[in-house]
Amino acid sequence: MSKSEKFIHPYIPNSVPEIREEMLKEIGVNSVEELLTTIPKKLRFAKSLNLPKYSLTEDKLRRHIEKIFSKNKTCKDYLNFLGAGCWQHIVPVVVDEIISRAEFLTAYASNTYSDLGKWQAFFEFQSMMGELLEMDVVSPPIFDWGSAASFAIRMASRLTGRKEVLISKTIGPERFLTIKTFCKGLVSSIEIKMLDYDPDNGLIDLYDLKRKISTKTAAVYFENPSYLGLIESQGEEISKITHNSGAECIVGVDPISLGLLKPPVEYGADVACGEIQSLGIHMNYGGGVGGFIASNDDAKYVTEYPLHLVSITETKRKGEFGFGYCTFDRTLYMAREKGKDFTGTFVGLWTIAAAVYLALMGPKGIMEIGDVIIKKSHYAAKLLSEIKGIRVPFSPHFFKEFVVNFDETNKSVHQVNKMLLDHGIFGGKDISSEFSDLGKSALYCVTEVHSNEEILELVNVLEGVIK
Repeated sequence: MSKSEKFIHPYIPNSVPEIREEMLKEIGVNSVEELLTTIPKKLRFAKSLNLPKYSLTEDKLRRHIEKIFSKNKTCKDYLNFLGAGCWQHIVPVVVDEIISRAEFLTAYASNTYSDLGKWQAFFEFQSMMGELLEMDVVSPPIFDWGSAASFAIRMASRLTGRKEVLISKTIGPERFLTIKTFCKGLVSSIEIKMLDYDPDNGLIDLYDLKRKISTKTAAVYFENPSYLGLIESQGEEISKITHNSGAECIVGVDPISLGLLKPPVEYGADVACGEIQSLGIHMNYGGGVGGFIASNDDAKYVTEYPLHLVSITETKRKGEFGFGYCTFDRTLYMAREKGKDFTGTFVGLWTIAAAVYLALMGPKGIMEIGDVIIKKSHYAAKLLSEIKGIRVPFSPHFFKEFVVNFDETNKSVHQVNKMLLDHGIFGGKDISSEFSDLGKSALYCVTEVHSNEEILELVNVLEGVIK
């Protein structure tokens, strides 16, 4: 199509040239290009998109898109051992059924007169997560784990008046980048220092922690299980060192592990945060995620929450209860530029999904599923470690995910994964560049979705492809 050719797009409103020109004139610019000048050129796509002719009918366009989509291979088609922050778990059918109801499906936001039970669902989520975490206050989730961890770190900085945070090097790289962005504030920045890990077991190097912590440290942040799946058995000692320096101890956690592992508060955490995707939420192209923050019911912490909190109260009618936001004045919606932090959308639909999942599972169910996960992941790790040329380094204490090293196979993780694809298997995530000191390694994830037969299939195929 030539630039001079006028094109009225059948699916995009206001694409009539005369209307576009009128709109541009109204806002005082000559072209759409002027509106994009704030975007750096290096981030902009300079070529023409390879799109079909605009004359496609609606039906032909649908078939064209479906043909493109058919190239994708999903976890329904292939056996999947990928994790690294977005994991494949069993999602009970009733979860999808309930969140598909009209009163919940549009769970973005609402007011007391139109909430249709959403706020009670949010409160129930908070209550069940509070029981799981053994903490009194839990926020409805926002964005993702990285955002929640970032908000928690900024809370600690405001509480202590300090501008430094120590973070374990075994943190998820994507979460680290999010934290790095949040800590680079326009008004005040928080300096990030990384803590080494013990090369023998993958746990935090306590000597390095003692060496780096100081009166400038606002918080120490680590994850348990870590990004590498390792269970941090030194939590109590880490918390003690942290508190002796007057800093806050923040622990990131995958809540589905808490049926077996101690909650962070039991080994001294002041604030917990984490990801709810494992609680009844499907993997959605990297989405289906939500990050929460939790603490005890201490005013010094609660007043620093930038996120929404939902509470219960009595109504005028005896025996009846209502639900709504509490301590709302601390948020930017009331305090505006004086708010504790900028925050907006919270993932209401996923909050409800997690609430349904927790209610279905109950304390015993969460314990049983954790037990199944840890047994299956250890079974898989044991079999893989018996393959010639493959090692499973680090501590034998891990949950759901573990590192697999291919140094002695003379093949890169990329090559191994490519060969696995030919057998309908998604291999572990290649972490060779993320953790270069670990050599040619991948992060494998095994959950309750994997049968023993599927684990054996992985082992047999790997034995074949690395020969």
